Amino acid sequence: MLHAGGPAIVQNAAMKRHRPTAPVLCPCGLNTPYAECCGLWHAGKIAPDAEKLMRSRYVAYVMNLKDYIYSTWHPSTRPVTDLDVNGDGKLSAAKFIGLTVLTHIRTTADTATVEFIARYKSGGRAFRMHETSRFVFEHSRWWYIDGEVSDH
Repeated sequence: MLHAGGPAIVQNAAMKRHRPTAPVLCPCGLNTPYAECCGLWHAGKIAPDAEKLMRSRYVAYVMNLKDYIYSTWHPSTRPVTDLDVNGDGKLSAAKFIGLTVLTHIRTTADTATVEFIARYKSGGRAFRMHETSRFVFEHSRWWYIDGEVSDH
């Protein structure tokens, strides 16, 4: 025999198990849900500027989206070898832990640079990669060309 309130307790427990969760924030650092941020570009929409493309490429490294890295790399500078540097199917052995965009400069109508710092861990140690990436706008979309890594 059920005591008073029995079914309500079961219902409350079921409701707790099925509460909607908060959207997963995009790792790109914009404090926006992934599906409304870099997830759009990963799903096939064209990034509207070089900064968004750079952020989406960072997230592609975080999420191991090799096809996205290749498809956004300009054909003139894209590596011909597989990006699987460790032979384990991953883009990087590093665990990326944060991104800070320092500058985004549209240098001409068809070129831009994005300076950023990517923080990551590898072998139990924390590192920072400070890079200035170059981008070009061709065929109605932005492409990554290359990057210069700074020592500081």
